[in-house]
Amino acid sequence: MAPFLLIGLGNPGAEYAGNRHNIGFMALDVYLKGLSISEKNQYNAQFAKFKIEHGGRSEEVITLKPQTFMNLSGQSVQPVMDFYKIPPSNLIVVHDEVDLPFQGIKIQKNRGAGGHNGIKSISGLIGTQDYIRVRLGVGKPSHPEFSVADYVLGRFAPEEMQTIMPFLEKAGDAIEAIIFEGYEKAATKFN
Repeated sequence: MAPFLLIGLGNPGAEYAGNRHNIGFMALDVYLKGLSISEKNQYNAQFAKFKIEHGGRSEEVITLKPQTFMNLSGQSVQPVMDFYKIPPSNLIVVHDEVDLPFQGIKIQKNRGAGGHNGIKSISGLIGTQDYIRVRLGVGKPSHPEFSVADYVLGRFAPEEMQTIMPFLEKAGDAIEAIIFEGYEKAATKFN
């Protein structure tokens, strides 16, 4: 059976660490730390391959944090999908979402990119939008004149950082619900 491919989206480099756009990386970091899994550099990404168990069931998981910059994320994702023969139904992409309030989670699939360049890149290179997305709410700029691009490339406010850890842990719970309970049940539980 094909492994699940779990993608966290973000931009590489210290200057982007802690940006709203990097919440996919942050969620994967928390998830992997909780499992004591370390990553290596492979496929132009930070890569890990391991098994997780729940209720007597074991599933193979590959995690990928593309190091290509957001708008080229698909260049890491597509070769891994090809090599491991992963169907789009086993692809889970975790990313920031400005259309959800901070700490909102929405599990969806087969949706347009909604202006998200990482999603555009992945969908364009794998040839479908029919995969699962874990959309993590980062909120919208407080003023309509403020650029959304500048907003997502900005850091979380100090008061947001004080409450972000339970949110990132909840994202990990959503991921495991998708893997072990299936898309429909996970969406019902977390949306």
